[in-house]
Amino acid sequence: MHLRSFKQRLAAGEIVRVFAVGRIVHPVVIEMFGLAGGYDGFWIDAEHVALNTEQMVSLALAARANQFDCFVRIPPVGYWLVTQCLETGAGGVMAAQIHSADQAAEFVRWAKFPPRGARGLNVGGRDGRYTHLPPASFIEVANREHLTAIQIETAGAVDQVEAIAALDDVDLLFIGPADLSLALGCVGDFHHPKLWEAIDRVAAMCRKFGKAWGAVTPDPKFAERALNGGCQMLTVANDVLALRRGLEATKTAFAAVWPA
Repeated sequence: MHLRSFKQRLAAGEIVRVFAVGRIVHPVVIEMFGLAGGYDGFWIDAEHVALNTEQMVSLALAARANQFDCFVRIPPVGYWLVTQCLETGAGGVMAAQIHSADQAAEFVRWAKFPPRGARGLNVGGRDGRYTHLPPASFIEVANREHLTAIQIETAGAVDQVEAIAALDDVDLLFIGPADLSLALGCVGDFHHPKLWEAIDRVAAMCRKFGKAWGAVTPDPKFAERALNGGCQMLTVANDVLALRRGLEATKTAFAAVWPA
């Protein structure tokens, strides 16, 4: 079966349901989500967890084995980290903690080869088919197929979201409601009017420039409202939440024999 990438699905206007993984890094976790059904892929959290190349390669391999696409969320610290993530075989990268359109534009340049960017050429990674792709073909395929996402989770990103959404080669704007609620002074209140005013602004700019938007969805009510507002990528659960909820469900199911 041919794997349809996030970028292809989003461009076709499809709704994409994903999970996140970062603290419990093992192919079995990916396979369990795959067997559960209903997910189209996942993103790897290399912002809050210092993952190494071997771990990301393992996750990217597990993604392909389960007909998943995946991308890596990283802090915008340098071009080398962007290219290292792409060379593991992940389908794209997402920048966390972006504060301005200029910062977003720099991240995009790191993710693309000239003339569209400034990425360094090495065909030895998975995206270069481990040297099986000629350099010219590699550049063309990588620039066309890799997903580039910008996370909107700071006051600066909201203020400049129109300029960020207008950037060429930005495929997805992604709401981080935890940090965004923190930045807006309503921390943890995922239904606060100030938070949704900002989200609605992001959605409007995505409509204006023909870009997709996604979000971490803290609860079903948030997910439904985001979906009604045009959200195409819903992050439903992550590795830690899945384990926690499984533990809670187990305790509830065995309440009769569980100590008080």
